[in-house]
Amino acid sequence: LSPSKTVLLPDLAAGCSLADTINAEQLRAWKAEHPGAVVVAYVNTTAEVKAESDYCCTSGNAVEVIEAIPADHEILFLPDMFLGAHVRRLTGRKNIRVWMGECHVHAGIDPENIRLQRKLHPEAEFLVHPECGCATSVVEAISAGDVDPEGAHILSTEGMIKRPAESPANEFIVATEVGILHRLQRAYPDKTFYAANERASCAYMKVTTMPKLLDAIVKNQHRITVDPAVASRAKLAIDRMVSIGGTTPTPAGPGVDPGE
Repeated sequence: LSPSKTVLLPDLAAGCSLADTINAEQLRAWKAEHPGAVVVAYVNTTAEVKAESDYCCTSGNAVEVIEAIPADHEILFLPDMFLGAHVRRLTGRKNIRVWMGECHVHAGIDPENIRLQRKLHPEAEFLVHPECGCATSVVEAISAGDVDPEGAHILSTEGMIKRPAESPANEFIVATEVGILHRLQRAYPDKTFYAANERASCAYMKVTTMPKLLDAIVKNQHRITVDPAVASRAKLAIDRMVSIGGTTPTPAGPGVDPGE
């Protein structure tokens, strides 16, 4: 998106288990099995995978992107199977094929975690990320009448950050990576937040520390470069996503969340 700017990664070990579930070669093989299908890639994918895709999406706009694609077009959705199932359920599209990938942190937040937290905090609202393994069970519980639909929300990261400001609730059970709790508590000091699973911590995220950040800036090390040919093709998928919303990309800056 910004080929003229310098991008540094404080620690090269800061990867992503979800992005690792599919590479460009695997995607090309999948596309060959389904000629003519439209490929929709979640933002948590490599540049090479985006370059092989038709559209990019976030968890916040995935439904909007899918609904912009003609109903008779087969769709290959990747790489998160839980987000894919969520989108298929909301759109009612039967022709969405979903790659069987997962974020190891979100997959580890299961229905048992939710049942336990419900018992401990019966008045709390649920804020559930669609990548979670428990997302489907929460929807089923709502359908069965076991969970008040007004008290359960499947939201993107940014949606979770905004929800407490709109809600009269004072307690929230948060089903996503535990690092978000710090941001929520800082933004809403008068409300209480509980992790659906206190062990839902991303080791990849945690390898980035302030000393490593300082080293990267001072030494100008671990510069990230992308092949221009790959970058231009990947940008097409992102531009198509942006055009659906009729907006321009949000400029990068402190505190800006892409809505994943």
